Amino acid sequence: MFIRSLSVPVNSLLKDADPSISKLSRLGITTVSDLLLHYPRDWEDRKHFVPIKDYKKSHVYTQVKVITREFIGYGYTRAMKVYIEDEITPDKNIQAALMCFNLAKRPWIEKQLLPDTSHMIYGAFKYSKYGELQCSSFEYGPVSLSKNFGKILPVYPLTSGLTQKTLRDLTEKALKKFIEKTENELPFEIIEKYNLLSKKDAVREIHFPSLIENIEKAKKTLIYEELFYLEVMVAKRAIERRRMKNQLTVNNEKLTMKSELTALLNEDSKNDFTSLQTRLIERLPFELTKGQKDAALEINCDMKSDVPMARLLQGDVGSGKTLVSFLAALFAVEKNEQAAIMAPTELLARQHAENAAKILEPLGVSIAFLTGNIKAKGRKELLKNLAAGKIDIAVGTHALFSNDVEYKNLKLVVIDEQHRFGVTQRALIMSKGKSPNLLMMSATPIPRTLALTVFGDMDVSVIKDMPPGRKPVKTHLAKESNEDKVYNFIKKELKQGRQAYFVYPLIEDGDEIKDAVSMAQRLSKEIFPEYKTALIHSKIPEDEKKQTMDDFRKGEIKILAATSVVEVGVDVPNATCMIVEHAERFGLSALHQLRGRVGRGQDQSYCFLVYSDEYTEDGKNRLIIMLKNNDGFVIAEEDLKMRGPGRFTGTEQSGYLELGIANPIRDIEELQRAREDVFSILENDPDLLLDNHRVIARVLEEAPPFGYAGF
Repeated sequence: MFIRSLSVPVNSLLKDADPSISKLSRLGITTVSDLLLHYPRDWEDRKHFVPIKDYKKSHVYTQVKVITREFIGYGYTRAMKVYIEDEITPDKNIQAALMCFNLAKRPWIEKQLLPDTSHMIYGAFKYSKYGELQCSSFEYGPVSLSKNFGKILPVYPLTSGLTQKTLRDLTEKALKKFIEKTENELPFEIIEKYNLLSKKDAVREIHFPSLIENIEKAKKTLIYEELFYLEVMVAKRAIERRRMKNQLTVNNEKLTMKSELTALLNEDSKNDFTSLQTRLIERLPFELTKGQKDAALEINCDMKSDVPMARLLQGDVGSGKTLVSFLAALFAVEKNEQAAIMAPTELLARQHAENAAKILEPLGVSIAFLTGNIKAKGRKELLKNLAAGKIDIAVGTHALFSNDVEYKNLKLVVIDEQHRFGVTQRALIMSKGKSPNLLMMSATPIPRTLALTVFGDMDVSVIKDMPPGRKPVKTHLAKESNEDKVYNFIKKELKQGRQAYFVYPLIEDGDEIKDAVSMAQRLSKEIFPEYKTALIHSKIPEDEKKQTMDDFRKGEIKILAATSVVEVGVDVPNATCMIVEHAERFGLSALHQLRGRVGRGQDQSYCFLVYSDEYTEDGKNRLIIMLKNNDGFVIAEEDLKMRGPGRFTGTEQSGYLELGIANPIRDIEELQRAREDVFSILENDPDLLLDNHRVIARVLEEAPPFGYAGF
């Protein structure tokens, strides 16, 4: 069987009423399959000795002898300092100590770490401010090899209350019980071609490697396999779209004169907007940019075809992608079809709905706003009208594809900020219509190579220009110790009637760094007492968030203290100042999105990136990139360079797909190899009927990766 077919509940490996069950579910682990596919994020080499004298190179793993010990404090604060020497590689010039705190809760330590006893230890050592080499977080065991020593151990992503020991023990049980029954998921020719491991060996070695070099072999196998099936999804859709287009061409060629006339008509129509679209464009107080026009006409051309559209619309923050999506929706409405526009947050969805109502309802278009927070009575009536076709355009969050939502004739699906939605979510909204057109939008530029491989079945439109009259946002870097100068500058802007955002990395309880809750109070009471300040973050109820944003848009609130919840889509032209505190803690994508919240009116706007005195080299480089560049596409490329092919990426970029171990950016070479292999197989054997390829068909039928629903 395939690993994803192992639907045995994970609690079968646990004792009854074990509290770990609920904690595992927080990690998405409910079955044995989930457990085995929960890969380690790192490994601890407890097989090869690292003496204390090499503490700078890595964690120390060695055999030590307790020389003496001393006790500090009393009662619950009582601690013990254990002086040790390295027995494997003695060095009389290095004296080290193990710091043992919370003795009241761990009385056995005092009884075990006795003078003249020997132990195996594993831990990180560093010099204290008093000049003593110490380790306060360590594991120890008997000299005779125990379960936690003499081997390479996995280090897993955890959740609160779950330990490495629990996950290691469970995974070891699952491997012993099930791994031998698992089958390969790649064709034998591919395994042989790249000298990959078998599936069972790869999974075994990724969790508990027998040799340190086997980690890379296991990773190579599992990464390639994951990308292979990603490309199977892309290729099947691409080949099907190509087949449909070719079929249309053949049918047209049978009617030569008619096809020539159709071609001429189609050529002319490439430059035409529909009646409803023209009425909207004429009502706008500004002209469309060239990029907006080109993108809208490309979408029109797609939607005239009998082949469903699959198009990715890229454009920098503030380039006017939303208006292009409204034009696309009008094309559908004019053909008595429905459109659904899906946004990742209720805040952004509500803004889209309000803007759509403002500019589209005067044209006679019916707009509905649908989220999970709509009350039962109103929801029932809305769903009834949606199913009856009385609503033309539905705007909302993931609630648009809830089980009870039905559309009469859904023919256009628009997904805004597409990288924030998983494959399954996209598939669910697409399933609400019969082969609907798909328009995905992204303000996070996608590198060309990645666009070709991950979105290889899609056409791509790019809006490169910005609406006329907008001035580039001026970016300044400021040390935290100089923030008074920033506050004085903001006061001048506020006096001129402008508004400002203050963004913090945490909602509250920031012991060492500023947080939104405490700083909102400080801004209103100490720094800007004469101006109304409000607070917004993800934990605030939606009704309260809506009221706050409405008041901010009206200018009744002058200062908005927030977390990155304002990162996407918030549009207040009078807000000219964006202050990001602890900016070194934000990724480039988030910083660029935050800066894009200002500069939306005619006045000059400013972004202040306030950084702490303690920052990493990467943090410093990100801030310099932001200082030097306003172009999101340049920033995306710099981001890619910084992350590098050998580093794991953060959530901003990895959000393109829900992958377990592969990363399309880091593993771009593997992705390209997988793409070539998959297209070669499917072009020669599209129905996967050859014996060598039956395993692919079986995987798709019995244990589909990503839910195998397409994008």
